Amino acid sequence: MTSIPATGDPLSDRSGTLDVEALLEAARQGDRRALARLLSAAERGGPDGRAAAALAYRHGTEADTVGITGAPGAGKSTLTDRLITAARGAGVAQLAVLAIDPTSPFSGGAILGDRVRMQGHDLDTGVFIRSMASRGHLGGLALAVPEAIRLFAAAGMPLVLVETVGVGQVEVEVASATDTTVVVVNPKWGDSIQANKAGLLETADIFVINKADMPGAGQSRRDLEQMLDLSTPGDWRPPILETVSTTGEGVDALWAEIGRHRAFLVGAGLLEPSRRQRLRREFRLVLRARIEVEIDRLASQPLYAELDEDVVEHRLDPYEAAEKLLAHVGDDSGRRAAN
Repeated sequence: MTSIPATGDPLSDRSGTLDVEALLEAARQGDRRALARLLSAAERGGPDGRAAAALAYRHGTEADTVGITGAPGAGKSTLTDRLITAARGAGVAQLAVLAIDPTSPFSGGAILGDRVRMQGHDLDTGVFIRSMASRGHLGGLALAVPEAIRLFAAAGMPLVLVETVGVGQVEVEVASATDTTVVVVNPKWGDSIQANKAGLLETADIFVINKADMPGAGQSRRDLEQMLDLSTPGDWRPPILETVSTTGEGVDALWAEIGRHRAFLVGAGLLEPSRRQRLRREFRLVLRARIEVEIDRLASQPLYAELDEDVVEHRLDPYEAAEKLLAHVGDDSGRRAAN
């Protein structure tokens, strides 16, 4: 179901549809339960999710966003926990953390581990921590995450930290949908070929060698420097920082570097164009997701079965069959003959 039952619920109408405007106003007044319900709607998708996303989009508020990605076990959650402390100490009145696990539709596993490591902030009313998996959202995490970020911004959160569980394609895409992307590695993390395969070189704005008190930190720094030397130079060269998240060593420097990167984006006139480009990307992702739904609908029609058989029997090539099928996008019957 996409709607929360209306019985005894003043924030749903009689049909069970969420009153997203009332929920957003409550969230802006500090009601965390209202914010959680909006995020749940966005994560599930469906009519409530689309209504929540549309309202947040029309609100037009932007939050500063920091993506934190890296291999499992790199210490990202502990580092994120320390960054929360640094941000709050620097005067950030409110912030949100979005912990992403694209592999599980449940709140266990790595997600639960993330929440446990950040539980020291449970009583801090200025911090909101949310776990998210892909679940049923149309378009998956690539769309669910920016919608959640936009809801945080509309609810008055000026800063959102987005932590992913790994360095696969999904995680890199999610992290790169932020203003600043921090890539966390460990000593003896592997050679530059592995890094390039993960897409980290193109994604990272800041590199962090976490657990830098372990042997191999120097070699990891040299590997990263070599990667950067071989890359196409730009106006921003990602700095390489060393941290020990368990003790907090180096975290203040990382927070300062995040601020320096934002100042660079603003000073170079890149922040707003980057955000506009991400919105254009979201539009294309929505279109792609809706087209996939339409294809699934057509696949249930007799015409698809006929064309599929023609392809298998070599009477049509796949391209011609696709053209004939796409000619019926929007046709409710899907039964007209393909001439």
